[in-house]
Amino acid sequence: MNYLWIIFALLSAISAALVAIFGKIGLQNIDTNTAAAIRSIVMAIFLMAIILFQGKVNNIQPILENHKALLFIILSGVAGATSWLFYFWALKMGKAYQVAAIDRLSMVFVIIFAAIFLAEKVGLKAILGAIMMVAGAILISLG
Repeated sequence: MNYLWIIFALLSAISAALVAIFGKIGLQNIDTNTAAAIRSIVMAIFLMAIILFQGKVNNIQPILENHKALLFIILSGVAGATSWLFYFWALKMGKAYQVAAIDRLSMVFVIIFAAIFLAEKVGLKAILGAIMMVAGAILISLG
């Protein structure tokens, strides 16, 4: 069984943690919406550079031609942008570790939405894990 996804998921978690730390430092005396916009520009440039480096520019056209895929990628982008806006607003007002704890409740929402919209089966272990995540987020945010 291929467990490489676990390494990538952990790297994603570490990167997300750095978003909170770097964001909190960078938001001092800065407008959160402007900061989020600059962040998104940096991300777009960085990701386009990766596509260019990998020689995958040709992969853009099929996405543009697949209207359903394009719609959901756009919706994902809008959801991501609103997430960043709310996240930066929260970081500006709260402690980084508390904001991150609440933000990570997105995992619980993914479980719920995946069951509703993707018809994914959710087992008892996932439900218990979600309950523990909620409890943990509450405990951390009260700290």
